[in-house]
Amino acid sequence: MSSCAFCDHFPSRRVRFMSEVRVASDRRWWALSVLSITQLIVVLDATIVTIALPYAQADLGIRDADKQWVFTAYTLMFGGLLLLGGRLADYVGRRRILLIGLVGFAVASLVAGAAVSGGMLFAGRALQGMFAALLAPSALSLVSVTFTQAHERARAFAVFGGVSGAGFAIGLIGGGALTQFVSWRWCLLVNTPIVLATAAAALAVVVRDVPVRRVGGYDLPGVVFVTAGLASVVYGFNRAAQAGWGAASTVTLLVTGVCLLLAFVAIEARVANPLLPLRIPGEINRGGSFLVALLIPIAMYAVFLFLSYYFQETLGYSPLKAGIAFLPFPIGIVVSAGVASRLLPQVGPRVLMLAGALLGAGGLIYLAQLRVGDTYWAAVLPGEIVIALGMAQIFVAMQATALYGIDDHDAGVASGLLNAVQQIGASIGTALLTTIAVQVSERYVLSHPPSPDLPAHAAIHSFDIGFYWGAGFFVISAIVIAVTIRVRRLDLVTESDRQAAMPV
Repeated sequence: MSSCAFCDHFPSRRVRFMSEVRVASDRRWWALSVLSITQLIVVLDATIVTIALPYAQADLGIRDADKQWVFTAYTLMFGGLLLLGGRLADYVGRRRILLIGLVGFAVASLVAGAAVSGGMLFAGRALQGMFAALLAPSALSLVSVTFTQAHERARAFAVFGGVSGAGFAIGLIGGGALTQFVSWRWCLLVNTPIVLATAAAALAVVVRDVPVRRVGGYDLPGVVFVTAGLASVVYGFNRAAQAGWGAASTVTLLVTGVCLLLAFVAIEARVANPLLPLRIPGEINRGGSFLVALLIPIAMYAVFLFLSYYFQETLGYSPLKAGIAFLPFPIGIVVSAGVASRLLPQVGPRVLMLAGALLGAGGLIYLAQLRVGDTYWAAVLPGEIVIALGMAQIFVAMQATALYGIDDHDAGVASGLLNAVQQIGASIGTALLTTIAVQVSERYVLSHPPSPDLPAHAAIHSFDIGFYWGAGFFVISAIVIAVTIRVRRLDLVTESDRQAAMPV
C-alpha cells in the first residue's frame, strides 16, 4: 500500500502525514537560505576589502610591494584547497564540514580584523581562504542533494546562483559603506557575528547528511599535487599582475603549476580511489560548464576592475558612492535569477546560457563606448543592467549543468571543482586585464601630444579596451556553450519528478 493510500484509509494519519511533509519542505527552503548566506559570505569576502585596502595599508604601514597579499593570501588558500574541501565534504559529511568552515571563518575574520601588522592581516586572510575552501563546495553540494525535483532544483539554483553573481557587487557596496562610516577593520570583523549566527541557523535547519562510504585509502598524492598545482597557478597569475607576464617568477610559477596539474591528472587516471574521478569533468555537458565557469569570471573582472577605477579616480566618487554605483548588479541579478528559475525547466540550460553570454557581451560593448565627460546614468547604468540580467541566466543554468548527472557521493568534489575553476578564472582576469590596461594606457600617452587632460583620456581608453576584452570572453563562452551544452529540458527531469507525477 502506498503512503497516500494508507493516509486515505486513515484520515487522521493523512493530516499528520501531510503536515510532516510541509514541515520537511519548509525546512529545506530555510536550509537554502542558510546555504545561500554561506555562499554570499564566501563571494563577497573576495571583494569587500577592495575599497578598504588603501586605508588598511596606511593604518598598518604595509608597503606597496606587499599590499597585494591582502588578496593573494585569500585566493591562494581558497583556490588551492577547494578540491580537497569538496572531497572532505563527501567523506566526512557536508553539514559537518559546513559547520567547521563557518566557525573557522568566524575566527579567521576576527584575526584579520584585529590585525596589528601587515603579517597578521595576511595570515587572517589566508585562514579565511582556507575555511572558505570548506564552505563553498559543502554549501553547493548540499543544495544539489537537498533539492532533487527539477522545478525545485531550478528555483534553488536560481537563489544560489543569484547570490553568487550578486556577491561581488554586494562586497563592494558593503566595503564602501563600512570603510566610510566605521572603519576598514569592520569589513572583516562584520563577518564574525554574521557567520556565527549562520552556523547556529545551520544546526537548526540543515539536515545531517550521511557521509559517503569510503572504500580504500585517501588519495594523498592527488591531494598534494592538485593543491600545490592550483596554488602555483593562482599565485602565478597574481604575480603576472604585479611583475608582468615575462617575469621569471611568473613563468616559473605558471609552468610549475601546469606540470603539477598534469601530474595530478595522470595520478587520478591510475589510482583506485581518486580525489577527482575524471568522469566528472569528462562528461561533455559538465566539461563545458566548467570551461564556462573559468571564462565568465575573466569577463566579469573587466566590469568590476575598470568600473571601480572609473568611479573613484575619474568621477571622484567616495567609497560609499562607488559601492552604491554597483547596486544595479545585485538587483538585476536577483530579478533575472527569478525569471531564470521559471525558464530553466521550460527551455533547458543551453538557451539560458547562450542568452546570458550574449547579453553580457552586449553590455560590455556598451560600456566600451565610454568617453571623457560621460555621466554614470547614460554611459554606465544601462550596460550594468544588461550585464546583470545576463549573468543570472548563466549562473543558474551553469550550476545545474555542472552538477548534471552527478551521484550524491561525488557532489562535494564536483562542487569544489566548479568553485576552483571560477577562482582560477578570477585570478586570470585580474592579471590579464590589469596588464592590458597598463600597457594600453602607456601606449596612448606615448602616441598623443602632452595636454592637461591626457591622463584622463588614457585611462578611459584603457578601460574601453578592457571592456572589449571582457566582451570577447563572453563571446568565447557563447561558442563553448553552443558546442558542449547538450542537456535537453527533459533530461533535467529527475526520478523524483517522475514519481511525483505518477498517480497514487
